[in-house]
Amino acid sequence: MTLKELEPQLLALSESEKVQVVQLLSQGKISQIQGIEKTPGVCGGSACIAGTRITVWGLVESQRIGYSEADLLTSYTTLSATNLANAWVYAATFSDEIEAEIEVNNAVMIQEF
Repeated sequence: MTLKELEPQLLALSESEKVQVVQLLSQGKISQIQGIEKTPGVCGGSACIAGTRITVWGLVESQRIGYSEADLLTSYTTLSATNLANAWVYAATFSDEIEAEIEVNNAVMIQEF
């Protein structure tokens, strides 16, 4: 099957199915989103800013609770505006993954209290 033959089927998928296709196609190729890496044994294997332990889901959650990009750049001195841009692209591309990681973290936090 060619891409041209497959294209109508791909376009007919729901948004969540499209995300699953992107995730499937990018398994093992996460480096395609520059500056983001997943390392087994580091931060539970979550997507992080390359060379750090700053998780993408943590940045997304911080933004949701009111931290601005300026706040994040001030709080994480090793973080750059480019790092944030890469994190936002990753979060948009793999939104189901990020949402699941936020849910897991919130569940752990609730159990600890």
